[in-house]
Amino acid sequence: MNISGAKILVESLIEQGCDTVFGYPGGQVINLFDELYLNRDRIRHILTAHEQGASHAADGYARSTGKVGVVIATSGPGATNLVTGIATAYLDSVPMVAVTGNVPTALIGRDSFQEVDIMGVTMPITKHNFVVKDVRELADTVRLAFKIAKSGRPGPVLIDIPKDVQCAKCEYEPKPSPVVPYPLSFADEESIGKAAAMINDSKRPYIYIGGGIISGKASEEVLALAEKIDAPIGSSLMGLSAVPSDNPRFLGMQGMHGHFASSIAEDESDLVIAVGVRFSDRATGQKDRFNRNFNIIHIDIDEAEIGKNITPQIGIHGDIKDALSRLTGCVEQKKLTEWNERINELKAEENKQISKMMNKSGSASCGDCTVKCGKSGSSCETLNPFTIVDIIAKHAGDALVATDVGQHQMWTAQRYPLEKPRTFITSGGLGTMGFGLGAAIGASVATGKKTVLFTGDGSFGMNLNELATAVTLNSPVVIVIMNNGVLGMVRQWQTLFFDKHYSNTTLDRKTDFVKLAEAFGAKGIRVFTAEELEKAAETAFAENGPVVIDCAVDCNEFVLPMLPPGGSIDDIITEID
Repeated sequence: MNISGAKILVESLIEQGCDTVFGYPGGQVINLFDELYLNRDRIRHILTAHEQGASHAADGYARSTGKVGVVIATSGPGATNLVTGIATAYLDSVPMVAVTGNVPTALIGRDSFQEVDIMGVTMPITKHNFVVKDVRELADTVRLAFKIAKSGRPGPVLIDIPKDVQCAKCEYEPKPSPVVPYPLSFADEESIGKAAAMINDSKRPYIYIGGGIISGKASEEVLALAEKIDAPIGSSLMGLSAVPSDNPRFLGMQGMHGHFASSIAEDESDLVIAVGVRFSDRATGQKDRFNRNFNIIHIDIDEAEIGKNITPQIGIHGDIKDALSRLTGCVEQKKLTEWNERINELKAEENKQISKMMNKSGSASCGDCTVKCGKSGSSCETLNPFTIVDIIAKHAGDALVATDVGQHQMWTAQRYPLEKPRTFITSGGLGTMGFGLGAAIGASVATGKKTVLFTGDGSFGMNLNELATAVTLNSPVVIVIMNNGVLGMVRQWQTLFFDKHYSNTTLDRKTDFVKLAEAFGAKGIRVFTAEELEKAAETAFAENGPVVIDCAVDCNEFVLPMLPPGGSIDDIITEID
């Protein structure tokens, strides 16, 4: 059939199994949006309040399902507003296709109205990108973009389509099924054999998992290996939800704000089996100290990651599900009594630290922060962050969990009980404040499930305009604001390392989040005590649409443990007077 480029794009998206796109219209994509209107019974478009929110929603859609998320924006500012969302997906290996319109090809390079070289802008933050200058190449370009986005280590791909290409016509031949990823590469036998021998010699093995376990669908395989070699499991931030939090072998997140037991166990191990992780600076701290005590086996689908940050003794390139399965078949059954006794000692020490921290919380001196309870006296009631997480988790059932970035993100990562892969949606590599609300909406749209967003008053202020989207969609999103009146993570660093020079981290804003929620059309509830939060949570999870719960938190609550920036496990901070 002879159809326009705009229609070819829509038909190609449907051909690839895309049922939902997120975006914002504009002059250079008006033809695309006309085709979306004409095909609204076949593909759903969700209008967000801002293109950045749309990109985060497409990201949340992808993280919660494993499918490719799709976002559409116009040229110029529409395209550049996607950049933060594209970079967020790139740093966390999320499959996404971003479609942008552009000025007609004859006007490219002439500083035309709303023209920008979005291909050049996004080249460092995409797996690949395309400018389609011939309508006859459009369908195959879309197919190739989806293939690249979901192959190997997933990531975002951008397609820029000039206006005249959208209007031009050509013959379109639909394909009977979506493209499949490129064939997987598999680890060689020699590497598997060497790794098995090293594991067999180990007396204190530690398995360190990342987001590659989730994208590689290798949760069962990593648990099987841990059982056979009697090893504990720690994870990066992106690896959370890959194995159940309540599994006795799982020690939680390691690294800068990781669990005490997980970080110390890694340091005291004699062998770290790292799977689907990239050894970022937040995970390693001082790199020349990081692996002083242990050898490393590094398994990853992306060969470029092996040896990039930390040099392993054995690097295994290939599909991690296959590699773990074969490795488990080669290693000896172990029973490491002394090592597990030491792990239990570390867990007990961690529990003491947590109990001490929770017992210290509960009130803040009036004037210390900008959270106002309206009560007279020398102090006001506030909630302990872990108490907030515990109460919300108790009421949330199988809801998905999203976060923004900051202290609240780390408290959630440390405490929330995650049971299934793809139920924890957070920005790890880029650390994008303002990510959470769009991502929570996208995840809820994709799965139809309740989604909890843990956020801070600083992060929430970045993209709170997406409350309009949540209300319009009647999204079942419960937004929990840990409101301490400050930019908490930066303030924590200022307290510890900058002599309490609180430069521009006290927000001193007059925003009333309850009234704000009501103005957008959502329900808002303010809480200061655990009892009030229990009632608020009951109300929120009984609602069908979005609810904002504004929780008072003391600005002097810190995320602990903490490895100082540039420090190592030797410098771990577990308590602050």
